[in-house]
Amino acid sequence: MSGSWAGGRFGERGECLLAPNPGMMTLDGTNTWVLREPGSSTAVVVDPGPVEDGHLERLDEETGDVGLVLLTHHHLDHSEVAATFAARKGCAVRALDPAHCIGADPLADDEVLAVGGLSLRVVATPGHTADSVSFLLPTERVLLSGDMVLGRGTTVVAHPDGRLGPYFDSIERMRSLVTAGEVATIWPAHGPVLDDAGAVLDHYLAHRRDRLAQVAAAVERLRDEGRTPTPRAVVEVVYADVDETLWGAAELSVRAQLEYLAERAS
Repeated sequence: MSGSWAGGRFGERGECLLAPNPGMMTLDGTNTWVLREPGSSTAVVVDPGPVEDGHLERLDEETGDVGLVLLTHHHLDHSEVAATFAARKGCAVRALDPAHCIGADPLADDEVLAVGGLSLRVVATPGHTADSVSFLLPTERVLLSGDMVLGRGTTVVAHPDGRLGPYFDSIERMRSLVTAGEVATIWPAHGPVLDDAGAVLDHYLAHRRDRLAQVAAAVERLRDEGRTPTPRAVVEVVYADVDETLWGAAELSVRAQLEYLAERAS
């Protein structure tokens, strides 16, 4: 899917309530996913999102009974209303980072969550941030990817919290779920649903490896010119054809790539 995105219902168990926080980093806004087993009155809410133009009130009104709130990672556009929303619904908040859990233990990799007949599996996918997790919905062959995979474009490796080595490992792990037949579709935290998970993940790996090669080449070029290969200088070379408003985000990823190259060289 491409073009404008407004959320909606997907499969038998998923509904996306789009938060009204569009922007350079959030695309159309944050996707709050409401998951409910058919016939059940109890939902799981993933990434309740930001305090923005009545989104909390909409969630409160439209989600009904909620048994659990889950966070894919700690960034505010995903987690800001989690505590208030969970208090209104009388449920716990769970995340990989204990600091963002309320009334329950932190998530564990490969843990199976069962709420109202719905079953989800936790897949630790660090890279965008250290605490990034995805959720496998096996009955739909769906992976809720958080910000590790976006519905449009590619994600930022948010250095220093995000790191490129774990990012590569996580994308490879996601790809292995596709190869094993466990995942066919990705429901991201920003942008439209991705119906061909394998093709998207292959693109993510190829894109990041291409960028890494470009960064390495830029470092050599800058040194040959007698210039210091600072992250900003590398951005100006590698992202010369990209709108400068995106250079700040690009610099985070470049910092992660420079760190990765330095680690491999040591």
